[in-house]
Amino acid sequence: MQRIPQLLDRPLTSYYLLFSSCALLMAFGLTMVLSSSMVDSYTDTGSVYSLFQKQLVAAAIGLPLMLLASHLPLKVFRAIGYPAMLVSVALLVLTVFKGEAYNSGAVRWLEIGGLTVQASEPAKLAFGLWGASVLARKEELKELKEWRQLLFPLLPGCGALVLLVLLGTDLGTSLVLLAIFLALVWVVGAPGKLFVGMFGLVATLVAIMIAVEPFRIARVTSFLNPEADPTGSGFQVLHGLYALGTGGLFGVGIGGSREKWGFLPHPESDFIFAIIGEEFGLVGTLVVVGLFGVLGYAGLRVALRTRDPFARLAATSVTVWIVLQALVNIGTVIGLLPVTGIPLPLVSAGGSSLIPTLFGIGLLLALAKTEPKARRALAARGPGRVQRALSWLGLDAAQGGTRPAGASQAHTSAAGEPRRTKEHAQVQARRNRRR
Repeated sequence: MQRIPQLLDRPLTSYYLLFSSCALLMAFGLTMVLSSSMVDSYTDTGSVYSLFQKQLVAAAIGLPLMLLASHLPLKVFRAIGYPAMLVSVALLVLTVFKGEAYNSGAVRWLEIGGLTVQASEPAKLAFGLWGASVLARKEELKELKEWRQLLFPLLPGCGALVLLVLLGTDLGTSLVLLAIFLALVWVVGAPGKLFVGMFGLVATLVAIMIAVEPFRIARVTSFLNPEADPTGSGFQVLHGLYALGTGGLFGVGIGGSREKWGFLPHPESDFIFAIIGEEFGLVGTLVVVGLFGVLGYAGLRVALRTRDPFARLAATSVTVWIVLQALVNIGTVIGLLPVTGIPLPLVSAGGSSLIPTLFGIGLLLALAKTEPKARRALAARGPGRVQRALSWLGLDAAQGGTRPAGASQAHTSAAGEPRRTKEHAQVQARRNRRR
């Protein structure tokens, strides 16, 4: 037991916790996408691997992006915040006017070059980066003394995204964006009254969003009493609970799910946690929850230990986004929250969710290296191959401000000290001979 605090105090603990939890969730997710999608894939295409192959392609794109992002300096992330926000707004506007509706009728998908993209997924990452960049600049310029400076342009930017997402009837993503906004405001030290006011405003907006759409009211009522409409609004919730109940403690075994045979809608995406519970039981679900807990702990650990304002805000926004989305998805499946239709990060099928999430994990890995102890440990190791390649392109971490102040000078003086001592000894020896 005494070794646990020692292990957690190592320089790159945050980095390894983030990487390991992400890798395990990814591997588990690919396995469960294959298992949960086999029936629907065979029914639609005649191949049990069709949806799994798409997920594999998304992973093959996202993993290199994650590794690349983990080696980028802070100045790159700060620079891409504004263009990423503009691109996200443009994609959401296109979705409103030219989007496609599937299954529930929600207009969330956009056809681009034969690919189906859900624009609201990368918008979460874009808003987190943009909001962190805006507030970090204001903090560095000492402009966060008034509440107007705190909320402008953060609140209008968040409002624009939420409005565009709501036009596509995506309440779940709107909640995640509002949660990121509240997290950013909290981190920069918003006054208690202002934060409570913003929280109240968000709650009011959510209530209005639910009230103006009849299907959302049906979801809330079915969440409170799914047995009242077992073949309608309560159908998905009840079958998710049936799957969890069937799994018991250790599950029915991988591939043995019964609910995926046309009973549970979206078993590979929104309700994949139910299939995990059915095939791996309570133990499997606790493992998934524990891995998200480790990821959340490591992300907040990075935010607390870093000294850079942007790194602190970006780490908080990405961590809140991923962990809160996981909690909402899991809460939906186990019947604690109404059905929102958002995927389980790193686990559910869907490249639009997986690729931005992996890039966000890469951002956290890069920020983990900015912890003071991590900087010194990496400086002692010297640059690796990726750092040398980025240095050749002018994007090395040292130029991005992640090298400790005075590291190069300390290294030079430490290396030059023995040489000067040796020369001094030789000069002194010559003087002694002359005497």
